[in-house]
Amino acid sequence: MTVSFTSTLYLLPVLELLLDCIPADWHAEVHLGLQEALVNAAKHGNKLDPGKIISVLFSHSDDRCEWLISDQGDGFTPPDVCHTGLEETLCDDGECGRGLFILHQVFDQVQWNPCGTQLRLCKQIRHSDRSPLLT
Repeated sequence: MTVSFTSTLYLLPVLELLLDCIPADWHAEVHLGLQEALVNAAKHGNKLDPGKIISVLFSHSDDRCEWLISDQGDGFTPPDVCHTGLEETLCDDGECGRGLFILHQVFDQVQWNPCGTQLRLCKQIRHSDRSPLLT
């Protein structure tokens, strides 16, 4: 399934659609992560330009969900992170990096394309190594 929409922070209808197949126990956590990713695409990627589009390609299987979020911005160079010092790496300047920290906490895989205009998020929803952080 692919969803495309103009840059906006009114994301509730899009989020509801993207969360439709998520089990109830993972719903709050994945909602938080997807909202953060979509806000970043609209605000930082497309600079809230209503002439620019965000598209989300969503796929799922019995135990895994994947989202490919694309914006039409200038790109983004994510910081190098290692999971042992993730919090310190992403949150050094206080405010910036909070969204990246959330993405790395919620999703099992967080990857950008080389241009920094496309974000791939993967979530193991069944047979996960951990329980949901939020309920």
